[in-house]
Amino acid sequence: MRDREFKEHEEEWVPVTRLGKLVKEGQVTTMNEALESGLPIRESKIVDALIPEIRDEVLDINMVQRMTDSGRRVKFRATVIVGNGDGFIGIGEGKDVQVGIAIRKAIDTAKMNIKGIKRGCGSWECGCGLGHTVPFAVKGKVGSVTVELKPAPRGLGLASGGTAKKVLEIAGIKDVWAQATGETRTTLNYARATYDALIRTTTMKVK
Repeated sequence: MRDREFKEHEEEWVPVTRLGKLVKEGQVTTMNEALESGLPIRESKIVDALIPEIRDEVLDINMVQRMTDSGRRVKFRATVIVGNGDGFIGIGEGKDVQVGIAIRKAIDTAKMNIKGIKRGCGSWECGCGLGHTVPFAVKGKVGSVTVELKPAPRGLGLASGGTAKKVLEIAGIKDVWAQATGETRTTLNYARATYDALIRTTTMKVK
């Protein structure tokens, strides 16, 4: 089952959506063009074609149990982030009775959730003009977890917790002050709150 699932992903891509066909035909050549088209990303291969250097990282794997009429059923839930370390990031979740397939589903979902973020030099202590931190302070909230990101001077690094640090790294943020409140032991909510904060960098225009 697992080998067959992976084999399906390795076969030649035949797009079935409008955006997929535009990418395959070469009419859409960058991820920015794909996002600006307004067409939904419903095929993970679109991201593979436009961002060949994209990488993924597993944040968490949990065992999920559910009682049914036939007895207890066990599945694995994987949380994965994807990004290119240069302004694009996605997060996804996948479930399956096998860990490998759950991870693959999570990766595909994360790719279809990919977004672009804005970077800049918003720290008054720096002023280098390079896109190494967030352009201004942003907040993200999911469940009980709230994450606030503030611009930091170049060379500071990522002053954040483990989960947030992984999300920030794969998004391409080099320096930032981060503060998290709430139940941060819930990896999924912590990661999603950080992701939400990063997406909010696109809500304001920055020169």
